[in-house]
Amino acid sequence: MKKIVFGFILLLQLGVSAQEAVTPAPDIEKLFTSADPKLHANKQVVYFIIRDLLEANNWNLADKYISEEYIQHNPNAASGRDSVVKFFTEVLKVKPTRIPKKIQKYKVVAVTAEDDLVTVAFVRTVKDKNDPKKSYTTTWFDMWRIKDGKAVQHWDSSLKGEAADLH
Repeated sequence: MKKIVFGFILLLQLGVSAQEAVTPAPDIEKLFTSADPKLHANKQVVYFIIRDLLEANNWNLADKYISEEYIQHNPNAASGRDSVVKFFTEVLKVKPTRIPKKIQKYKVVAVTAEDDLVTVAFVRTVKDKNDPKKSYTTTWFDMWRIKDGKAVQHWDSSLKGEAADLH
């Protein structure tokens, strides 16, 4: 057993990796559709949150997609629509850009919807701590609960003080 553990530690130190790169889906827009009308509508709300708010930074449109009582589980942003808008516009200081016809910057891997929840998996590229000249891909998750056509709750895999680069 000691030999197996030692071998595993040695492989980690040598930087040997068996990881396959995480890659985006070939047709991102198709992922945000469903034959089920309720799931389709919920996926569309999330699509517009990603495209209009997160990608184009048009936070002046937040009231179209996010409820006033929005519950936020990201440790870096407070709950409430106004608090989330403030986080992006005043803390991160994002500037609005033209809304693209399709999601362009975010590399979406998968979208799943069940009842009132929509989960999106994104490609996340991270610098290798052992060699800052190198990077690797992993997966970032965001999940929203949709009610009456707006996001009312959000979860992600963020850590305190971290703003993941997903483009």
